[in-house]
Amino acid sequence: MAQERTYIMLKPDCVQRGLMGRVIARIEDKGYKITQAKMMTLSEEILREHYAHVADQPFFPGMLEYMTSGPVLAMIVEGENAVKGMRILMGATKFEDGTAGTIRGDFASSTTYNLIHGSDSVENAEIEIKRFFG
Repeated sequence: MAQERTYIMLKPDCVQRGLMGRVIARIEDKGYKITQAKMMTLSEEILREHYAHVADQPFFPGMLEYMTSGPVLAMIVEGENAVKGMRILMGATKFEDGTAGTIRGDFASSTTYNLIHGSDSVENAEIEIKRFFG
C-alpha cells in the first residue's frame, strides 16, 4: 500500500458549528497524520481557481458565498492510501446519499453545507496542496 498525501479542508460550516475537533479526531483515529494545518479566509480568486470545474454551474454563486462566509481549516493529511481512505471517511458529497458513520453522513446538514473537502486523486492532491500551501 502506498503512503500518500492529500489535501483536506474543513469548510466554514464545520468551523462555525464547532466540529473541527470531532472531525480531526476521526482523521487521527483512522491512523492518518495531519502534517500541516492552517486557518484561512479564502478569496474569491482562489475559490474560482479551486472550483473552476463548476464555475459555470447555477449553484456556483451560492457556493462562493458560502465558502467566503468564514474561515476554513486547510490541512495536509498523510498515510497509507490517504486519498481514497479520506474520501471513504468523509462520505458522499450529496446529503441524501450520506451514510451513518461517515463525517458527512453524521454531521452534514445539506449538500451545500457538507463540512469537508478532500482531494479526489493523488494528482489533484498535489495541485491542491500547492494551491493552498505554496
